[in-house]
Amino acid sequence: MADLEKKKLLAALDANWQAEMEGHYTYSALARGEVEPQRRNALRGLAAAEKHHADLWAGRIEALGGDAPRYTGSQSGLADSLATRVGGPDLAMRRLEIDEGRDIAKYGRQLKSLGDEPSIAILKEVIADEREHYQTLSNLIRSRRPLPTVPAEQAQEALDSLLNARKEGHPEAAGWVGDAIYGVNDGLGSIFGIVSGVSGATLGNSHFVLIAGLAGMVASALSMGSGAYLAAKSEREIYEAEFAREREAVEDNEAEAREVLSLSYQIRGLPEEDAERFVHHLSKNKEHLISALARERLNTSEEALSKPLVSALSGAFSTALGAFIPIIPFFFMAGIRAVIVAAVVSLIAHFVVGASKSLVTIRSWWSSGLEMTVVGAIEGIVTYVIGMGLGRIGGG
Repeated sequence: MADLEKKKLLAALDANWQAEMEGHYTYSALARGEVEPQRRNALRGLAAAEKHHADLWAGRIEALGGDAPRYTGSQSGLADSLATRVGGPDLAMRRLEIDEGRDIAKYGRQLKSLGDEPSIAILKEVIADEREHYQTLSNLIRSRRPLPTVPAEQAQEALDSLLNARKEGHPEAAGWVGDAIYGVNDGLGSIFGIVSGVSGATLGNSHFVLIAGLAGMVASALSMGSGAYLAAKSEREIYEAEFAREREAVEDNEAEAREVLSLSYQIRGLPEEDAERFVHHLSKNKEHLISALARERLNTSEEALSKPLVSALSGAFSTALGAFIPIIPFFFMAGIRAVIVAAVVSLIAHFVVGASKSLVTIRSWWSSGLEMTVVGAIEGIVTYVIGMGLGRIGGG
């Protein structure tokens, strides 16, 4: 082993020894101040384990020819820090729980970086012990107020029952319904505008209106379908990327991830102790913990994400359907008569589509339908007048 590599290795091992000794003194001081026998014995056991780890590192340092390590911290470890004096022993143990998680992550990284087999063997033993320490601290922190548990199956049945009861008389629209209504609305509005404009410019020449209307219908449908597909796909990719980041965060430092989730629930109004206990039980299943973290970051869940292909098809077909309505009269008639019939048909369709929005909103059907009809009428009048003006300019 080169001198530089050996020096780096000894520095890392000395840092490990310092950390374990600080943990030993911290747990020992907390044990002396603990009045409950069970918690006091548990803290003494943690102190002894930390001392054992320190001895392992000291032995390896000696075997490598390094100087005997000297402890530079307080004889009470972190137990006499200002934060502990203010927050009390429970806060101290919560901080130690986070520190244990960070130590696990740190030692995990050293498995790849130390490059010394005897040290790696010690690391594996220490990591296994630190994981037990982490669980022990979690139990100690939450043992003062045990949380009654309900079997997952029973809880799911109760939730399903309540949700079904709430849905009675209030049918829930499928996720694609909103996309479809929006597509019909977009196609109807855009092509009605094109038909009105071209009709004003050509005085209702059905040939030009059909060409412009059909071309606009195809373009709108393709645009809406591709846009809906890319939007749903991007949303899903963002969620998957965030889920992967949260998984990595949990793997590297589960304690910190749990603290983040607990604080998120506290910000939303959950009392601190309830948030801590909830996260503790949630973290028994790592996938549930990761999902909860991702849900908090993005304010959504995988189940709520749109399916790209479904969004694309519903968006494209609904847009084409809405776009086709204003041009139907021009297949059978021409001139002002065709313009008037197209306007009436389009306004009726606007009202029907607007009323259909009540499926996914809380507004009354007549209010929503009337609003969309007024918007469609304004759009048609404006584009018709503009078309007439453009037609005269072109004719002049």
